[in-house]
Amino acid sequence: MHPINKQHYIIMSVEIRKIEPTKKELSKFVKFPIDVLYRDSKCYVPALISDEIATLMPEKNPAFDFCESVYYMAYRDGKPVGRIAGIINHRFNESHNKKEGRFGWIDFIDDDEVVDALIDAVKKWNKEKGMTELTGPLGFTDMDPEGCLVMGFDEVGTNATIYNYDYYPRQFERLGFVKDVDWVEFHIKVPDEIPEKMQRISDIVKKRFNVDNIKYTNRKQLVADYGQAIFKLINEAFENLFGYSQLSEKQIEHYIKMYLPYLPLEDLSLIIKNDTRELVGVGIAIPSLSQALIKNRGRMFPFGWYHMLKAFKKNDVVDLLLVAVKPEYQSKGVNSLLFTDLLPCFFKLGYKWAESSHELEHNEMVQKQWQYFDTTLNKRRRAYTMPI
Repeated sequence: MHPINKQHYIIMSVEIRKIEPTKKELSKFVKFPIDVLYRDSKCYVPALISDEIATLMPEKNPAFDFCESVYYMAYRDGKPVGRIAGIINHRFNESHNKKEGRFGWIDFIDDDEVVDALIDAVKKWNKEKGMTELTGPLGFTDMDPEGCLVMGFDEVGTNATIYNYDYYPRQFERLGFVKDVDWVEFHIKVPDEIPEKMQRISDIVKKRFNVDNIKYTNRKQLVADYGQAIFKLINEAFENLFGYSQLSEKQIEHYIKMYLPYLPLEDLSLIIKNDTRELVGVGIAIPSLSQALIKNRGRMFPFGWYHMLKAFKKNDVVDLLLVAVKPEYQSKGVNSLLFTDLLPCFFKLGYKWAESSHELEHNEMVQKQWQYFDTTLNKRRRAYTMPI
């Protein structure tokens, strides 16, 4: 290793540059996969550049109240060939009694030197911070995309997940990373009608637990009534999932402002107790933005907004972003209420196919909800880990 200065160093023919968390510097970091690595890919779905930059900036992302990060880019002959983020979620480590460093936002050409240099940079940073293991790809929290794609490389991604080329798993395994956990995703045919058995279960559950669905047509009223409750329910439902760290009050307020003003209300289902009005379940879907984001290349201007607006108005694919049910109501058929509520909306809006969110492979309770549908397991993604 040949040092240049505190921000840069060279490993063999690869130069590693530390990227400062400024809008100008992070723009290079965020645009690398969009404009260079996946420029000609028909499956890679870029995130909105402005959103990605905000997520990576300490002053914009409330996760930095308990996280810290570092960003690096790899260059060869002055050209970008890779990127990586090093992350430490101190809240997660404290609650799980771990010293886990994370890596995320990792992209690279298929070149051993490049991969070695990127991982070495993040390993060194994490070791200096006292971490003893390195796990990823992960984000700051579970609200960020996570997991290296290991199956489904010819499938179009979604805006909530990571896409990567098929050489990524081989490169991680070459370095000695081993599987920590896998997630699976499903391609689901929207049926022509509500499955009879699902409707029957839904009717029984409503009576047994005195619960029902509610719909909102006024967005401000939704936020006032259940904005906080939705994300607090997510905290309860996801508490024991891999890598999850509890959302803080500041994060909840951040996500309320970030997501609820834009979610189509038809694709949002809430389940409440009839007597107390307590929220016990939530299902969130959104028209697929994949093709719109591919066309606008992560940019809203000058014409990216048009593709996004078109995706919201006319679409035959819906992304099932999230299902959360209070722990005491899980495995009791409450999920059926979400689908008997959402499916008529899907029929009306013309959705023909649905893409599930990523689900832990051993989470049979969640995967059981697809038993009434025609499904295909079309993607698998993996978190890798190694001692450092």
